Amino acid sequence: MLIQLAVGTFGSMCNIVCHSIMMTALIKVARNRAHSTYYGAFALSCIMVPSMFVLIIAHVLEILIWAIIYNVFGVIANDSEVVYFAFVNYTTLGYGDVTPLQRWRLLGPIAAMNGILLFGWSTAVIFEILRRALIRMDELAL
Repeated sequence: MLIQLAVGTFGSMCNIVCHSIMMTALIKVARNRAHSTYYGAFALSCIMVPSMFVLIIAHVLEILIWAIIYNVFGVIANDSEVVYFAFVNYTTLGYGDVTPLQRWRLLGPIAAMNGILLFGWSTAVIFEILRRALIRMDELAL
C-alpha cells in the first residue's frame, strides 16, 4: 500500500506541476486577448475559446502522465488500454470495464482525486478569467 501511495503522490505532484505551468500559459493567453477595445460576445469568445483550449491541453497532458505511470508500473494487464484507463480514472467516470491489477487498485482513486482537484482549479480559473473580462468590457462600455 505504501508503494501505491508513493507512486500516486508522485503522479499527483507531476500533474500539479504540469497544471501550474499550463495555468501560467493560460493567464498569458487571457491577458493577451484582454487588450481588445471591442465590446461584445465576439470579444468574450476571443478570450474564452483560447483559454478553454489551453485547459483541454493541460488535462490531456495530465491524463497522459497518469497513463505513463500506469504503463511503467504495469498497473493494468492490457497495455493498449492504458490511456483509456487513465481517462476513465482522471475524469472519475469509473466505467469499471478496465480494472487495475489487485496490487495497484489504490492508484485509480488517487488519480480520480487528482483529477477532481485539477478540474476544480481549472473551473476557478475559468470563472476568474470570465469575471475579469466582463469587468474590462463594462469599463470599455462606459
